[in-house]
Amino acid sequence: MTRTVTTGTVAVVTGAASGIGRATALRLARGGYEVAMMDLDVAGLAETGTRIQQAGGLAHPFTVDLCDPLAVGSVTREIAVTVGAPEVLVNVAGIGLAANVLETSDADWNRVMSVNLTGPFLTIRATLPLMLDRGSGVIINIASVGGQVGLARRAAYCASKAGLVGLTRAVAVDHARAGIRSVAICPGTVETEWIGKILANAPEPAAARAAMASRQLDGRMGAPDEIAAMVAFLAGPEGRFVNGAALVLDGGMTAGTDQG
Repeated sequence: MTRTVTTGTVAVVTGAASGIGRATALRLARGGYEVAMMDLDVAGLAETGTRIQQAGGLAHPFTVDLCDPLAVGSVTREIAVTVGAPEVLVNVAGIGLAANVLETSDADWNRVMSVNLTGPFLTIRATLPLMLDRGSGVIINIASVGGQVGLARRAAYCASKAGLVGLTRAVAVDHARAGIRSVAICPGTVETEWIGKILANAPEPAAARAAMASRQLDGRMGAPDEIAAMVAFLAGPEGRFVNGAALVLDGGMTAGTDQG
């Protein structure tokens, strides 16, 4: 395997058991990063780790509830001691909820906020001191176009992703002069296992798939590898002038409609 970054450079990826998280872990490992993977899905982490090893990379699974402050702090310290202090943190783990405000229960609201916003806050808070000690680090948060525009029946989801964009920018403002970059990526509809479950449960899966694909101007959903490619760019030296930004990768979803 050809390494394009310094051997021993550590990247932490949350939600690495599937979807964009798995694609990101694989992409970074292929680029030479030693990847510490955080998720609750033990089997999914094992599968991602196997794929990384087969590609000649190095991966370390850490089973952790990303909403638990003590657990996140403990695992981050373990990573620093056993793998190395992270140079890159990618927050991918997230969940969705199809509901407007009136349909959203207190429990659902708290769950979405906990996973999508509190989780990244906790990993950033745990990792930042290690980056500041070194004088460099890159934090990449996977937000959503739902953090930029309103989406129908996604009230809690949109609020959580808008909050994540705000957190991203605040971290950049607070720590840029200390060598820290913080960037958000806002994907449109990406074909992941999560989307697959939604489609499988739809009354008419084929029609639901076509509707999701039609949101993008090029008539297709994005691929996890396409988001992972942007993560790799931002994490590397070519992305060093990108800080505090929310980059939209949505196939034109938020540009407008081509339906006359």
